[in-house]
Amino acid sequence: MRRSSAGLAALLLAASCGLTACSSDPAEDAVTAFLSGWSGGKLDDVGFVTAAGGKIAAADVLSQINGLYGDLTGQPLAVTTAGATEENGDNASTPITVKWTLPGGVEWSYRSTVRATKAGKDGWSVVWEPSVVQPDLAAGEKLRLRRVAATRAGILDAGGKTLVGPQKVTIVGVSPERVTDLPQLQKDLAAAFAKINVDVDLSDLKDRVDKADPGAFLDLISLRQSDYQKIRSEVRPLPGTVFRDETRQLAPTRAFARALLGTVDPATEEDLAAKPGVLLAGDEAGHGGLQEKYDDVLRGTAGLSVVIAREAADGATEDTKLFTSEPVAGKPIKVTLDTKVQNAADTALAAEKQPSSLVAIRVSDGAVLASANGPEPGGVNTAFTGQVPPGSTFKMISAYGLLARDAITADTAVDCPKTVTVDGREFKNSHDQALGKVPFHVDFAKSCNTAFAALAPKLTAAGLQEAAGALGLGGTWDLGVEAYSGQVSDGGTATELAAAVFGQGSTVVSPLAMAGATAAVAKGQFQQPKLVLDPAPAAAAAAGPKLDQDALTGLRAMMREVVTDGTATALRNVPGGAVHGKTGTAEFKTGSEDTHSWFVGYQGDIAFAVMVQNGGAGSEAAVPVVQRFLTALSK
Repeated sequence: MRRSSAGLAALLLAASCGLTACSSDPAEDAVTAFLSGWSGGKLDDVGFVTAAGGKIAAADVLSQINGLYGDLTGQPLAVTTAGATEENGDNASTPITVKWTLPGGVEWSYRSTVRATKAGKDGWSVVWEPSVVQPDLAAGEKLRLRRVAATRAGILDAGGKTLVGPQKVTIVGVSPERVTDLPQLQKDLAAAFAKINVDVDLSDLKDRVDKADPGAFLDLISLRQSDYQKIRSEVRPLPGTVFRDETRQLAPTRAFARALLGTVDPATEEDLAAKPGVLLAGDEAGHGGLQEKYDDVLRGTAGLSVVIAREAADGATEDTKLFTSEPVAGKPIKVTLDTKVQNAADTALAAEKQPSSLVAIRVSDGAVLASANGPEPGGVNTAFTGQVPPGSTFKMISAYGLLARDAITADTAVDCPKTVTVDGREFKNSHDQALGKVPFHVDFAKSCNTAFAALAPKLTAAGLQEAAGALGLGGTWDLGVEAYSGQVSDGGTATELAAAVFGQGSTVVSPLAMAGATAAVAKGQFQQPKLVLDPAPAAAAAAGPKLDQDALTGLRAMMREVVTDGTATALRNVPGGAVHGKTGTAEFKTGSEDTHSWFVGYQGDIAFAVMVQNGGAGSEAAVPVVQRFLTALSK
């Protein structure tokens, strides 16, 4: 085949040019090759000159580009042409679009310009200058990211009043370079903290001081202003102490529903690893309870600024802002907690030395008014998630089942011997109590285990499950936060059923579950306890059927007798009106005499459950807690 002379010339020219641009190629080809190489991180196929006209190696250009990225290194980048290349003799310019995807998926795009120049037989070369990456950049500068924190939302009560919101705190810390006598400093700090009933672990302070930079600020604790002012004069003069004022999201008091609400603290390494790009060092995050569960909602979305940090005339660093993505404030959540009731619950538990929990529910609508844990209010929310035997408080459920099945009446005579044997297993009463043959309401008021064990066959395993289910135990609940509704024994053997009717065996519950069951007795119908109102839980349980009114009439009278003539007479004259309830003493370890102390009851429109771990009999620990709770509530 014969070629034309023109075609042959073109072919020879292409062969001689190889991979570099030739004078016959348009400038836009050089720019296209540059943009492709820039995006791909390889510029070997592109020729470059500096703005002054000198040649510069592609590797050096790539190194400079990467240096200019600064804090944006590793972020997705796309570069494309934004218009036609304009040639003017040996010079050309091409508008381009540079688009970054910043942390959190924020997009930042802007226009820039790529210049090209033609120098003899070498064809078109790209003019390298830092402004190609961003028009405001100069050699040696870097793009920097600045976090623009979002305003964290608060937690509100049902009426929209703030329960958790911003409050000023003082961070008490230690600076190693200021310490003159570390052992004495530890003693003095411990003594000061003890005066405000705050326990701070200082055992590792020496190790922290030894490893820290001399001028470091080693955080010890953040104190509310009310607490800090009480010990200010004692801690400020101590050689080595340093202080910093901040604003934190706090509840009305340190104890206020602490385990349920959770806390807001600086993000940990685990937080950063769990939410890369969302949380950065220095951010705050929710830990535990509602603050952790709804952290994404409450925290909002942080904004970002891209800046160039430049040195000012006075030596300070000033930011030149290039782009800002405004933060989006968090959204508050609304809960049913009531400040007065919660404070009363916290006060009631503060004097109890054993781990303890108290839940209060409004009978009329199931709203959780208080969730308290003590004496240290933080940590696990046992009030909602504990799984412990209910002891004799479960007799409220068994009695309802017996009365509803017409197995007995409140006046039926039922023997209460010191012991009773079921299939070879002996059951006994607390303190070897023996009442003889007395009306069932007396057995209930005096909490006779043997009477209930003997009645187990009349209730049956099916009746046990039916009564427990009618009062809400073991159901599927959704309060918007983790909660345990209980698991009731299947009563599969005669001995297991006998144990289960008075709250032993394999039955386990939470204080919340028992408060919900008590509220059902007071109302006449079970309704799932509710806590989070907004955002409303997606799968809250439907209200149960109406309970047997005749059975409830007898049961309520028996629960009142517990207070007037039974195991909880200490509550007979508490302020606020008549109390109905049931004490409980729950064995929790085989072969041990240790027991949990329980009380469940209601007064007016408030139902409650108290559990004191290893507290002994219900009358010994739980009843005094209830007494303090109702007294504080009446003020």
